[in-house]
Amino acid sequence: MRRALPWLTAAGVILFDRLTKAAVLRWLVHGSWVNVLPGVTLTHVHNRGIAFSLFADGGPLTRILLQAVIVAAVVIIAWTVYRHGDRGRLTSVALGLILGGALGNLLDRILYGWVVDFIHLWIRIGGGTYSWPDFNVADSAITVGAALLILHELRRPGETEHAPDPD
Repeated sequence: MRRALPWLTAAGVILFDRLTKAAVLRWLVHGSWVNVLPGVTLTHVHNRGIAFSLFADGGPLTRILLQAVIVAAVVIIAWTVYRHGDRGRLTSVALGLILGGALGNLLDRILYGWVVDFIHLWIRIGGGTYSWPDFNVADSAITVGAALLILHELRRPGETEHAPDPD
């Protein structure tokens, strides 16, 4: 089961990501938004760049290079899952989250040429409103997976890289 866990996690992330993005594409007009809770808004934006919309204004060559880098990153992540996905539950889940998130956003790029982002977080402090750039389920999975890997490494400073962890 340990060998399958990262792949099952990735599949779950992709499924949830696709379902949420399909709902946004169906029920929210591009550029619209709906307040859900104080500080949480559902939006419908198209991100042609990478994290925080970096390189979104680039020309065709920039987009081609960006796509090549993203495909290479997904291949490297999948290879890492294949090679190290059985190192323990935490590592397996973390790698699966990262792979599923990367594949979810890659699918958007293949299908649409951009990534569907729809979660917008904001806060009002004093007279100003401060917000985080829009993101999606895939982005969240990548972030949580990376954080889990970092926390895992910090809590086990003395173990060798090749010893499987007991969790």
